[in-house]
Amino acid sequence: MSFFGGLISTVFERRYRGASFVDAAGRTIPELAQDLLGSHGEVSGGTLARLILDRYAAMTAEEKRGFFEFMTHGLEIDAKAVTDTLQTYRDEPSKRSYRAFAAACEPKRQELIRRLNQVPGATARLVAMREDLLKLLRAHPALEPLDVDFQHLFSSWFNRGFLVLRPINWGSPADILEKIIAYEAVHTIDSWDDLRRRLQPGDRRCFGFFHLAMAGEPLIFVEVALTKGIPNSVQDLLAGGRDAIEAEEADTAVFYSISNCQAGLAGISFGNSLIKQVAADLSRDLPSVKNFVTLSPIPGLNKWLATADVPTATAENQRALAAHYLLEAKRGDGMPVDPVARFHLGNGAALHAVHAGADVSENGMAQSGGAMVNYLYDLSQITSNHEHFVTDKTVVASSEVRALSATIETKP
Repeated sequence: MSFFGGLISTVFERRYRGASFVDAAGRTIPELAQDLLGSHGEVSGGTLARLILDRYAAMTAEEKRGFFEFMTHGLEIDAKAVTDTLQTYRDEPSKRSYRAFAAACEPKRQELIRRLNQVPGATARLVAMREDLLKLLRAHPALEPLDVDFQHLFSSWFNRGFLVLRPINWGSPADILEKIIAYEAVHTIDSWDDLRRRLQPGDRRCFGFFHLAMAGEPLIFVEVALTKGIPNSVQDLLAGGRDAIEAEEADTAVFYSISNCQAGLAGISFGNSLIKQVAADLSRDLPSVKNFVTLSPIPGLNKWLATADVPTATAENQRALAAHYLLEAKRGDGMPVDPVARFHLGNGAALHAVHAGADVSENGMAQSGGAMVNYLYDLSQITSNHEHFVTDKTVVASSEVRALSATIETKP
């Protein structure tokens, strides 16, 4: 993939190296953006796009906010044009009237983002641009329509059909391995030796999604442990002195860490496809592996316990409280409070088992008092589980988890 990515980049670089010079002296970035929107030539458009992206990269945080405000308010849809073209389409439905309506509904900022994306390396720079935007939204909610447009375009550009699943192992390029260390979001990788323990043994796997336009950057990756039986502790999985098993001896694949790598792609769902693809590939390559589970954190548990009308957590009731939280703690829309639960249950997994003392790291204790949970991905039940969860908000859970939860009585 890197070879073809480099080949495409070289073609574009040669094309734009000879592009005509754009006189930008004294012109503001909004003026250059308007020029780009009015440009019909591929070469001149590419030159303008590169210039705007370079200008943006040199901006201060306040200048970037000003650019976002221009994109939000200066490149907005014309509401009257939308209603007028809709009425025309209602009166005389045709290809022409529908095209006019569709064009009126699309804000010019979407086309600007598309045109900025026509130069090599622009996709990664636009992802970084959205990361800047996301940092501003809480303090400047008026910019939210711009983020809707970024997310709309990225959902198409990063569609599953454009993603490549690649194994990541100890022999992968050093720059990729460095990024795995940097992006690990669940269980910190504290050294190269730690990384080697996660990638090199025959009973360990790691897979990531990549995109041709960002070939050297993983979008998301999952770390997998091949085990005998379903594990109940991440310390055991990551222990330095453990004895590895042959991959063919394993009956269980454990997804113990899933990390999104690009903050600018927040809200673009990759995890669902990644887990299902990896499970399908492992099932094909290792017929002895029959169980596909996670060993997941419970990030909202301690926060919930601090305010919930339930007994105080003790060593004896920790598992029961965690089970009760995962089954009963709901948001206003009926979905589970816990974000990891929403993710896996929404993917079609079932709540399988809860474990105490499973993650005694500083982060694990702060989030959940060390409790962790197995979500089971039964390939024959994923679709049914997903439909029940999305349609009825039903949390599919094992009888053991339900029995644990039932032992918790709310305070009078």
